Amino acid sequence: MKDKIFEVLQRIGRSFMLPIAILPVAGLLLGLGSSFTNETTIATYHLGKILGDGTILHALLVIMNKVGSAVFDNLPLLFAVGVAIGMAKKEKEVAALSAVIAYFVMNISISGMLEINGKILEDGSIAKDVLSGTIASVCGINTLQMGVFGGIIVGLGVAALHNRFHKIQLPNALSFFAGSRFVPIISTIVYMFVGILLYFVWPVVQNGIYALGGLVTGSGYLGTLIFGIVKRALIPFGLHHVFYMPFWQTAVGGTMEVAGQTIQGGQNIFFAQLADASHVAHFSADATRYFSGEFIFMIFGLPGAALAMYRTAKPEKKKQAGGLLFSAALTSMLTGITEPIEFSFLFVAPILFVVQVILAGAAYMIAHILNIAVGLTFSGGFLDLFLFGILQGNDKTSWLRIIPVGIIYFLLYYFIFYFLIKKLDLKTPGREDDDQQVKLYTKADVNARKSQKVDSENVADDPLSADITRGLGGKKNIDGVDCCATRLRCTVYNADLVDDTLLKSTGASGVIHKGNGVQVIYGPNVTVIKSNLEDYLETAPDIEYTKDSIGCVEETEEPQEEKTEQKVTKTIVISSPITGVAADLSTAPDEAFAGRMMGDGAVVTPTDAIVKAPEDGEVVFVFDTKHAIGFMTDSGLSMLLHIGIDTVQLNGKGFEVFVENGQKVKKGDPMMKLDLEYLKEHAPSVTSPVLCTELEDNQKVRLLKDGEIKAGEELFAVDFYE
Repeated sequence: MKDKIFEVLQRIGRSFMLPIAILPVAGLLLGLGSSFTNETTIATYHLGKILGDGTILHALLVIMNKVGSAVFDNLPLLFAVGVAIGMAKKEKEVAALSAVIAYFVMNISISGMLEINGKILEDGSIAKDVLSGTIASVCGINTLQMGVFGGIIVGLGVAALHNRFHKIQLPNALSFFAGSRFVPIISTIVYMFVGILLYFVWPVVQNGIYALGGLVTGSGYLGTLIFGIVKRALIPFGLHHVFYMPFWQTAVGGTMEVAGQTIQGGQNIFFAQLADASHVAHFSADATRYFSGEFIFMIFGLPGAALAMYRTAKPEKKKQAGGLLFSAALTSMLTGITEPIEFSFLFVAPILFVVQVILAGAAYMIAHILNIAVGLTFSGGFLDLFLFGILQGNDKTSWLRIIPVGIIYFLLYYFIFYFLIKKLDLKTPGREDDDQQVKLYTKADVNARKSQKVDSENVADDPLSADITRGLGGKKNIDGVDCCATRLRCTVYNADLVDDTLLKSTGASGVIHKGNGVQVIYGPNVTVIKSNLEDYLETAPDIEYTKDSIGCVEETEEPQEEKTEQKVTKTIVISSPITGVAADLSTAPDEAFAGRMMGDGAVVTPTDAIVKAPEDGEVVFVFDTKHAIGFMTDSGLSMLLHIGIDTVQLNGKGFEVFVENGQKVKKGDPMMKLDLEYLKEHAPSVTSPVLCTELEDNQKVRLLKDGEIKAGEELFAVDFYE
């Protein structure tokens, strides 16, 4: 149970990094835009002629400022999408779309509740009795102020729904909505109710968040020290993102009114002040207490540790260790990425990591005490110090105080590390045994060590996908997997290795070969089969099967039963949906249709552009590529109207659809318009199968019209036998 929770928390932490990754770029734009449009900066450096109001560069920098602000203003939506992508196991693009939909649905539901309960007035204004800052405008929607927490709630919830339902199978009549298409549907429904629930729950949570933030803020410098120690201590576990993100982005890290707006979270407060720098005398050190201290140990402290490790390296390994340590120290100084240094002594000398945690935690507190207020986007390297400290001026940031403290930290790290390495004979880089390689460790090494201790869990058995893979000649023989409405479309390297008999034993009604292309007919549930097969292929052995190397399933002819005359108990007549030329289904220029692998019926070669409803009924689904419509007659027959052959390849061109999923229609109602000239030019054939897809053994199709036929005329009958 602990391992499971730990694994989930690690995944959550990693998922935060996707939206956070945009912050350096946004911060760069905001930092440059704000710095070089600041009148004081322009006057100080005498840049009026090139950066003054009215110049091209000034206009560009104003736009950069606004673009950077736009990212920070919409962080909740970015977190909703980013967390959903990060937590989704497969088909992440579906999770992303579902998260966007769910985010808007949740907020519009909250907005509706606020209006119903008089918190938002008819003119869109906020009622006077509402506590200031509790309602905010999110993407033009007046909703509860949830900040990044709102995005995280959506991202985690949608990812859970996605991982649970993206392979769901539904009855054939609803099979179009199965698989990944079901995710945005269920997300919409769930988050409508989540929004309603949050209207009642979030104010309580809001009070709790403010209380927690007040506790940390109220603890003063001790609270900052504890924050810094915990954050650095979580680095080896990859959970530090989960810990610090609420302090950076939510009310846990404090709230402040900036430019008339209530801003939540330390990082958000800094960038809001940066965007309004002309009205700020000194940036808030209470807001930057969660990151300003990083500049002290990342730019100064850890390079001191690197020097100590170099000085204590064995003479014969000093040159090699020096190159590695210099690179790692430079990375820490410039970008604030400390992994190469920290992970090196973490394994070989954990006591050095304990020292690092204590000194780093103290750096946060010292920066807070000294009123240092330098912001950052991702980590405390020189690039962020230059943009958000030096360029903003010492009067606003007190960045100069970092230098003397940094020098002291350099010396502390150097002497403490040097003493401990020598005293305890620690195997830091360059001091390894002679048979060991000089190297710096990374997170990849962490994962490698974990995998040595715990056997990796095998993917759940999937015998169907395994048999399909064998039938296609093995993973090594499969070049690509795709699907259309009813067929699994695969490309193989060697078509001779495909075993049709084995594929049919997996439930396929037929197998079609076209060069190196193989089409396996499974019916409407093919999207789920395809998704499972793709998952299986990720971990399947990369081998090739021949027909002789696997236990082939032999086809045996079933003994023919003596034909006895059966009595017809009922007959349902199906009319033609198209004006054209009718013919028996066996004449279809496609093996799957002609062989009745997907159902029985007839074909019509259209001469008129309008496709009409064959009977009274309901449109079950319209395929994304518009080339086919699933239809359920009021008499209970499940039908497929497939316009042309291989028209799925046209991606919707040549088709104009008038109906939508779930729409009730009457016989003769127009459902689709065809561009016959385009279809004749680009499709192999415009001959269109009209099929009953779920006939029982006692149901037989009887063709009623062969030759010219008009839409609405009787095409075939379905006879029901005893």
